[in-house]
Amino acid sequence: MNNHSDIDPITARSKRVFDVVLTLIGLTLTLPLFPLIAIAIKLDSPGPVFFRQMRIGRSTPELSLIFHMVKFRTMRTDAESKTGATWATDGDPRITRVGRFLRKTRLDEIPQFFNVLVGDMSLIGPRPERPGFYQKLETAIPYFAERTYGVTPGITGLAQVNQGYDTCIADVRSKVGFDHSYALSLTSLKTWFKMDCYIMFKTIWVMLTGRGQ
Repeated sequence: MNNHSDIDPITARSKRVFDVVLTLIGLTLTLPLFPLIAIAIKLDSPGPVFFRQMRIGRSTPELSLIFHMVKFRTMRTDAESKTGATWATDGDPRITRVGRFLRKTRLDEIPQFFNVLVGDMSLIGPRPERPGFYQKLETAIPYFAERTYGVTPGITGLAQVNQGYDTCIADVRSKVGFDHSYALSLTSLKTWFKMDCYIMFKTIWVMLTGRGQ
């Protein structure tokens, strides 16, 4: 497995322009939802509206970038106070009523548009993992770390639209192939554009049908 060093430079620059333009459009369309979602979160459970969490960003064999990803809060504020970092599960009691709706429609992810604007994330790419899980996953799953070599993590991606949220190591293992397949699409402008359009339309379908998890 290579480290994705053959990503086309023109594709990389085009992808960044694509990210900024669509993110600005996305923010224009979704900003009216921010106060409505904020009110719903505050009425449903005590705590902040937004949730910031440290994630692993774009990587090389020598270095991994760290950034804070922002989301609308979907869990109780004490969700991991006793257990530490754990994956959410189906019917997870830590998830609030409003949070369950936000996760199903993926509306909890829209604050990450700001992560995209500053360059920490892309609209489309492999999902950024938590440092608390990273070493365990790298040990358990072949080529796990390589999935983000030279590839900026995304709000949505080929793995996300085909599987949804991770609940265990097996879920992550099955996503790694999707992530490497996406990286291969970045080797030419044509294959990248076709892949990103496919993922974008499938993401919209997941949001409209509430098929997120």
